[in-house]
Amino acid sequence: MRILISLLFISCSLLIQAQPKEEIRATWLTTLGGMDWPARKANSPQGIEAQKNELIRQLDALQAAHFNTVLFQTRLRGDVVYPSAYETFAESLTGHTGKNPGYDPLQFAVEECHKRGLELHAWLVCIPIGNKRQVGLLGKDCVVKKQPKLCKQFNGSWYLDPGNPGTAEYLCQIAKEIVSRYDVDGIHLDYIRYPEQGEKFPDKDTYRKYGKKQELKQWRRDNITHIVRRIYTEVKRLKPWVKVSSSPIGKFNDTRRYSSFGWNAYETVYQDAQKWLNEGIQDALFPMMYFQGNHFYPFALDWKENKNDRWIIPGLGIYFLHPKEQDWKIDEIIRQIYFSRKIGLDGQAYFRNKFVLSNTKGILDELKENFYAYPAVVPPMRWTKTPLPSQPTQPSLTVQGNHIQMSWKGAENQPGGIYYRIYTSDAYPVDIENARNLVITRTDSCRYTFISGTSQKGSIYWAVTAVNRFGVESTPLALNAPLKDEPTILYGRLPILPKGYTLIVSEATGIEILRTTQPKKDIPRKIGKGFFRLSLLAPDGSITPAGVTVF
Repeated sequence: MRILISLLFISCSLLIQAQPKEEIRATWLTTLGGMDWPARKANSPQGIEAQKNELIRQLDALQAAHFNTVLFQTRLRGDVVYPSAYETFAESLTGHTGKNPGYDPLQFAVEECHKRGLELHAWLVCIPIGNKRQVGLLGKDCVVKKQPKLCKQFNGSWYLDPGNPGTAEYLCQIAKEIVSRYDVDGIHLDYIRYPEQGEKFPDKDTYRKYGKKQELKQWRRDNITHIVRRIYTEVKRLKPWVKVSSSPIGKFNDTRRYSSFGWNAYETVYQDAQKWLNEGIQDALFPMMYFQGNHFYPFALDWKENKNDRWIIPGLGIYFLHPKEQDWKIDEIIRQIYFSRKIGLDGQAYFRNKFVLSNTKGILDELKENFYAYPAVVPPMRWTKTPLPSQPTQPSLTVQGNHIQMSWKGAENQPGGIYYRIYTSDAYPVDIENARNLVITRTDSCRYTFISGTSQKGSIYWAVTAVNRFGVESTPLALNAPLKDEPTILYGRLPILPKGYTLIVSEATGIEILRTTQPKKDIPRKIGKGFFRLSLLAPDGSITPAGVTVF
């Protein structure tokens, strides 16, 4: 396939592209067995604190790498990581199934994600209940015991029966419980399908009762679609801004470009995921595209061509980079990221978080240095036709000591609330479409303080926007502007010194402390850090104010 084989020869220079401002950058954070988190058990106050700090370190690392979405595994195998009326606490939290960890991990994760500008989507493993050991540990609290009519045993494990109408109701209640009690940004449905070898699934009795003489395969697809539709409808009824997504098999079906070779969503596990897009009962799909070469590119194009203006974020199998897995070369993932951007998909997701943060084969370095060099925000849900929030008002920006303090009056509130983004630039007005200018992707306060050394670029001009929970952004409010009677703020910087000119450095009170033609050398050596007023002395003896700065 010529069009695809050419991708194998992408030069390194193509990888350092223009950074998009809008792009979903997600990671699956697995709590099953503590594979990604937690490594420490919450069996004491010290254990709780260690568990929390472990998650904080991971979220800090994701923020530093300019991720914006965490798919946080909330329902594992018939158990959960929050106090639920339907299922019990997961073993991974304390080492003991059903034991309360002494705090609410989901609430903690939501709060810590939002502090860092990260969205949290509650990841629910839907149909599997667990193997014999897992079900045994759950005991009387297991859905197998509490609602046996909903459950089927197949190939040594237990599953909810998608053909039983009670399954849709059961999963819907769990989703509603999470959305009603927590400020999650999304509900993410995983394993919303029949198991492998699904044609042998033991649902003859269910089919006889509910099939209504429909063709078996289509009946099974309709069962899964019904569950997806119910969850989507109920979540939107509670909080229409909460995104509902799923992670189908990475190959939807055979395409005119390439065969799926018997492993696809539509025929094998009865996921009609493209119908979900067409019907508008998913906001996003994260297809699990854990494949190489022609098993990836033709199917990525197929998702793109059938996305129906919703989001497609290919799931990339970076765990295959590990030598104990399939020992892929890093180039394979680099090409997939590049290709997903090139054809206009809506971001990337990585399975799993451990392999991101352990920098497997340099993947984290690659992201930070090339693909994610600047922050990006989750795109707005444009299909909701939500109006723009009102612009913030009453801007204020002052320099005090080694701080830049800014404030504004908040925008008019909207359903779900309002938060703010902060931008900075050397040019006025600040271009909020340029990802380089994006400094803070989310703050819930109408005040913000930058401390000396924390500003990315030492820029002059600042702006703020209001954002609603649908991701729709207001027009920017300039926090400062070039005015004749106010000094230019050169935060952490010096003005350009023209040839023949001398820089005059004064204290905040205006008392002159230094004249220099080599400011970068003399200021650190002779006067150190502080707040300074700057002027330019021209060869003709005239003096022009050049602003203020903080070092």
